[in-house]
Amino acid sequence: MLKNQDWRKSVVYQIYPKSFNDTTGSGIGDIKGIIEKLDYITFLGVDYIWLTPVYESPMNDNGYDISNYLNINEDFGTLEDFELLVTEAHKRDLKVMLDIVINHTSTEHHWFKEAKKAKDNPYRDFYFFRKSQDGPPTNWESKFGGNAWQYDPVTDEYYLHLFDVTQADLNWENKEVRQALYNIVNHWIDFGVDGFRFDVINLISKGEFKDSSKIGKEFYTDGPRVHEFLHELNRQTFGDTDMMTVGEMSATTIDNCIKYTNPERQELNSVFNFHHLKVDYVNGEKWSNAKLDFHKLKTILMDWQTGIYQGGGWNAIFWCNHDQPRVVSRFGNDTTEELRQQSAKMLAITLHMLQGTPYIYQGEEIGMTNPHFTSIDQYRDVESLNAYQNMKQQGYDEDDIMDILGQKSRDNSRTPMQWSKENNAGFTEGKPWIDVARNYLSINVEQAIEDKNSILYTYKKLIDLRHQHDIITYGNIIPRHMKHNDLFIYDRTFDNRCWTVIANFSAQNVIIPEDVDLNGNIIIQEGIIEGNSISGYGAIVIETISENK
Repeated sequence: MLKNQDWRKSVVYQIYPKSFNDTTGSGIGDIKGIIEKLDYITFLGVDYIWLTPVYESPMNDNGYDISNYLNINEDFGTLEDFELLVTEAHKRDLKVMLDIVINHTSTEHHWFKEAKKAKDNPYRDFYFFRKSQDGPPTNWESKFGGNAWQYDPVTDEYYLHLFDVTQADLNWENKEVRQALYNIVNHWIDFGVDGFRFDVINLISKGEFKDSSKIGKEFYTDGPRVHEFLHELNRQTFGDTDMMTVGEMSATTIDNCIKYTNPERQELNSVFNFHHLKVDYVNGEKWSNAKLDFHKLKTILMDWQTGIYQGGGWNAIFWCNHDQPRVVSRFGNDTTEELRQQSAKMLAITLHMLQGTPYIYQGEEIGMTNPHFTSIDQYRDVESLNAYQNMKQQGYDEDDIMDILGQKSRDNSRTPMQWSKENNAGFTEGKPWIDVARNYLSINVEQAIEDKNSILYTYKKLIDLRHQHDIITYGNIIPRHMKHNDLFIYDRTFDNRCWTVIANFSAQNVIIPEDVDLNGNIIIQEGIIEGNSISGYGAIVIETISENK
């Protein structure tokens, strides 16, 4: 890793602790398990590790329902274990990014327990409680299904939960709430962490509580005071540090994300957006079975690349995370071992040559696939189980439901990390909390390290290229041949240099357009170039001299 480098040249490795490495035999990954694998992460070459929430939690939403922000979930270990993780990571020049959820808390949090006691309780205004005579105050829908208001019989009022019923939304209009949250962020800064990923942070400012013609998101997405709140968060906490911060942005816009990340506004460093991961939705509906709309994927990625670049903001770029299916199963091809390897490498090159901070989700670097579960009993995710029940009630065929879950469920990415050919993929000596994908005998870290042509070494090279070459971080991006049915082609230009990226998203050989210059220095290549033809799922980056600066 390059010491004291611009954070924009960094690469982040996301860890889902519950599924990463279990050292106790509980079937659940733990912090000591992460420490045990730090040398592997260092070998990969990344700069940061991002941990999904490890705080105390009932785990109704796998840790995104926090009941105590200042302590560690006992399933994962102790505060001392986490302190050791930070220390050991820093010894290896790895930085630690915490995932923090400040749009809502668990209903088991002390604040909410107090709020429920009485209408005049000091914590009542920490949340949104509303009186209503005729059912829920509005028709807003929870993102996990059902109405977003839950009735509380103790005080005869409803509380707002944009996610699970056990995740009550915090009232950021209340100054005491904001200050309490800033104190929490500062606590972890003082503890020694190096960055934060802020969960669904663009939902913290709610607008008017009115019925919606849709599901209500127009009243709280990028809400009326969200930029004011984020600027205040910046000024009260991390703003004068060199920490890297990233905001998860739900259904946001380019204009808002420029505001969130333009340094002059003092809000966040970077943003996740998910528009490019809805290109296999039918009419915007997640729970549907659809193929990749390749033209839409290219358009969305390039619109965000050029828009954010021109506006002085910064993207977080990614294919996978704990909420998304495995990309090699989704946009690549996992039907054979050869196609899995080639398409995973192609997808890696396509993404890592873009401008922004790349995020690698555990197992992505070895081409882990969706588990292809065959029974609803294998699923654990609350959103997926709710969707299953909803589709059953709507009369969907069982096989169709399983196909849809097999394509879209968040559990696709949450199966245990595949370390070796040992029992349970080397993840645990106990019974895993969720089934291991059956292909772990051929897809695992040990195998990938031994094979110098594996997907893992493509990722290692891409990380190294980003550290070495400024063109990837600072260069302009120029989309090309956007209407091509199979090829994703774009240029990166910087300091009189041009890197042309060509990626074939089909399994067939494809002719490269004549105006694409193939005569140059090959930066990285996966697949075969013969004449002006590129092999199925092939990808290449070629450097030429450019007149553009």
